[in-house]
Amino acid sequence: MREQRLPTVGSFAVWRAQARDLALRNVPAEEVSWRRHDAPQSLLSGVDDAPLPPPSVTALNVPQSFLDLAEDAACHSAADAHDLLYGLLLCVVKEPGLMSNPADPLLARVQAMAKSVRRDCHKMKAFVRFRELTGEGTERRRFAAWFEPEHYIVERMAGFFTRRFADMDWLIATPRGSLSFIAGALAFSAEEAARPPDHDDVETLWRTYYGSIFNPARLKVKAMTAEMPKKYWKNLPEAALIPDLIRTASERAQAMRNSMPTLPPAHLEKMKAPAVQRPAEPAGGFQNLGELHDSARHCQRCDLCRHATQTVCGEGPQQVRLMFVGEQPGDREDIEGRPFVGPAGQLFDEALAQAGLARSAVYVTNAVKHFKFLPRGKRRIHQRPNTSEIEICRWWVTQEIELVQPGLLVAMGATALLSLTGDGSRVMARRGKPERTADGRLLLPTLHPSAILRHPDQEAARELISQLHQDIRAAVALAGHPAAASAARQ
Repeated sequence: MREQRLPTVGSFAVWRAQARDLALRNVPAEEVSWRRHDAPQSLLSGVDDAPLPPPSVTALNVPQSFLDLAEDAACHSAADAHDLLYGLLLCVVKEPGLMSNPADPLLARVQAMAKSVRRDCHKMKAFVRFRELTGEGTERRRFAAWFEPEHYIVERMAGFFTRRFADMDWLIATPRGSLSFIAGALAFSAEEAARPPDHDDVETLWRTYYGSIFNPARLKVKAMTAEMPKKYWKNLPEAALIPDLIRTASERAQAMRNSMPTLPPAHLEKMKAPAVQRPAEPAGGFQNLGELHDSARHCQRCDLCRHATQTVCGEGPQQVRLMFVGEQPGDREDIEGRPFVGPAGQLFDEALAQAGLARSAVYVTNAVKHFKFLPRGKRRIHQRPNTSEIEICRWWVTQEIELVQPGLLVAMGATALLSLTGDGSRVMARRGKPERTADGRLLLPTLHPSAILRHPDQEAARELISQLHQDIRAAVALAGHPAAASAARQ
């Protein structure tokens, strides 16, 4: 058995060089044993003093993931940590893809060791508590801390503490060695260090602050002890407060609830809100679209009017052959007060142009006249109108139809179909097929442009755009519009 002794400082670099040399010579893992600087001498040490065989290869190729894993696992406190790493090295050399095989038992064991080391490093960052030792006449402040790591991580953590506390002198003492930073010089000692003083004047202030920010209403004991295990409590100044804070948490939480201002129930605010008013219909009906739109701007038939910027009325000439009905205004439409001016409107205009139509030759409106949205930060997220809102707003759509008298209604999307026919289902199955409304008007269902824009598959979205163009050309022909001939040639 060959025993390899590792030095106090830089043990991983030494192990890496030794392991590489042994692996090049094909020395089996069971014939080598590594010992740390503080490990007792093995009884089998020096039994095998035979000269090593010559190298069988000139280079070793291992993935970077192995080196990263080994650097962590080498800090583990297990006596055979380096032996396991050497065994894994030999396996990785023979089987390059081993590092991506989580089912391998040796790899799984080394990964578990590395995970434990990384957790110990995290706990050292979190639970090292410095006490000030600055004396009179010193130029730099001096601090000391005591920590009890589970693994050999003190040297590994030197870089973190040096970067974090470069403007002061400090000492971190542990049972596995000490780390000091004095006048800008970093030093590591593998000897067990003496425990520094365990209190200073600042800790009384810190405990007062910790007790004041402790929120009993959010106490989760299992989560707290999982992140701050009890084995670290004896070295934390605030730990003495924790048992009493846990014991009195329910009483303090109840006191917080009792001191909160009493708010009225949500339904009371709705009861206090002014009742919505349905606009009075002129005795002789609306004479033209201008009169209708003036009345619609003051609509309070449903709660949507409370949050939208304005009513978005239909747009287009009176007495046209084609009337397009969409869903509801979007964010841009709500701001500008015109229908179909956002991204969906651009797609709609392109479809009209493909059919040989200008926007000015058709009447465009929506089944719901106010923008329904959900505020999220600075954005307003579109929400689909419910059945009640569609039913209430149908009154306005009916007035528009009576004044425009279109030869054909084009229902774009499920909301428009529900408003005009009472059935908003199966849009894709019904698209492009003429129907009749309840009062006998000719209607053609099609897709809503915004539904196409929301489609995640670009190839499928292009197919849907083609179908929209096809439906609008069919609508032009059904309405007997002058553009029907040119649309049919395209």
